[in-house]
Amino acid sequence: MGLDPNELVGREVVLDTLGPIIYLGTLVAQDDRGFSLENADLHNASEGHATREQYIVESAREGIRVNRRRIFVLRQAVYSISALSDVLTD
Repeated sequence: MGLDPNELVGREVVLDTLGPIIYLGTLVAQDDRGFSLENADLHNASEGHATREQYIVESAREGIRVNRRRIFVLRQAVYSISALSDVLTD
C-alpha cells in the first residue's frame, strides 16, 4: 500500500518534480487536479549552492524558507510527495 496524500493534509511536505523545481510547504488540500500548499517555498534547484537533496535536508533541519503564502501545484507536475519530517537529516 502506498501513502495516501490525504494523510499528509496539515503537515509540511516536499513535492518532487522531474525538473529542477521543488515545492515545500504545508499541505492544506489535494484533489485530482493537484496540491494546495500554504507557507510554501518554490525552489529552483538549478540555482544556488546546494543540490536538490541538500536543499531538502537543510529545509528539514532549519525550516521552510517561505516565499509564497499559497501555491497550487498541478498533480501532473509531481512525481513524489513526502512529509518533510520523513526526510533523513543524518
